[in-house]
Amino acid sequence: MWSKNKKIEMNNNEINNLKLIGKNEEDLKIISAYLQDSVVIAKNIIYLKKNKTFIMIVNRFMWEDVEKGIFRRNKRIKCAVRFEDVVSVKSRNINQKNNKKPLEYLAIRSRLDSNSLYKIKIFFSGGGIITINSEAIEVFLNDLGKPWNVKYFPLHKI
Repeated sequence: MWSKNKKIEMNNNEINNLKLIGKNEEDLKIISAYLQDSVVIAKNIIYLKKNKTFIMIVNRFMWEDVEKGIFRRNKRIKCAVRFEDVVSVKSRNINQKNNKKPLEYLAIRSRLDSNSLYKIKIFFSGGGIITINSEAIEVFLNDLGKPWNVKYFPLHKI
């Protein structure tokens, strides 16, 4: 796993755009943590079967600011999450006809199945799950553009 940050100037403040590559299950856990509380709508999810690529464009909550103790403001940023070497994709409890309904991302989990394919499950609140069957773990997370301020900080009941 490696991170390469691209610096952007914004109101005289430096913003680092996050770029991560995941090649194994440990890397996937790190990517999952950075995606925590992202919001995506179904129309921003696509499986390009011919290219063996699955892509989601999410609005990612910038937890890295909170981790560093930088409390500029609560921010979100558009982020592309791309999976390569994808053999198939299935979804459960996700209404694809209502493609403007927001899905709240929870986590990604992965396991190697008996056919030597990785079953990568993306969990959303309300029981929605996308299952990606892949020949390898090859995941890319790239922030896009500039972040924007948001009013609310994600809170979870324990």
